[in-house]
Amino acid sequence: MSRVAHVQVSPDQIKFSGTIAEAFEAAEDGVGFHGIFLDRGAVGFFKIDRAYSDRYPLVPFGALGLRAFMVDLDRQGQGIAARAVQALPAYLARHYPLATAHYLTVNKINPCAIRAYLKGGFIDTGEKWPLGNAGPQHVMRMSLNPPKRSSQHHPSSEAC
Repeated sequence: MSRVAHVQVSPDQIKFSGTIAEAFEAAEDGVGFHGIFLDRGAVGFFKIDRAYSDRYPLVPFGALGLRAFMVDLDRQGQGIAARAVQALPAYLARHYPLATAHYLTVNKINPCAIRAYLKGGFIDTGEKWPLGNAGPQHVMRMSLNPPKRSSQHHPSSEAC
């Protein structure tokens, strides 16, 4: 946790992503913690849930779930979230080689996150999850087929 402990979001974003402390306090089976690193420093955090389909019946068995995705407040607005999402398929394929897709739910009243996920390559499935902490959520999906190489500098991710 010490490598990402400084990562924080604005108070109005906490209802969507939670805090780093909350993420590490929640002991859940099948959930891994990952940092987003750029220029050798942590700029964000996310969790990967291997039991996502148990929590969200709309998600097929075996799919991964992206949860508690956050970019540090001081680094927001720089395209880091979208670039980190674009880098996820290759990262997840290395760490979870049997997974073929990953899903997330994003609150309908969180347009910045929706934009970043769409720009990063997620597609909106058209399904809605009505039970989000802050209200109804879009269900989004991304294939984990190997991505095409890009010359753009992507943030890296590491297990915490």
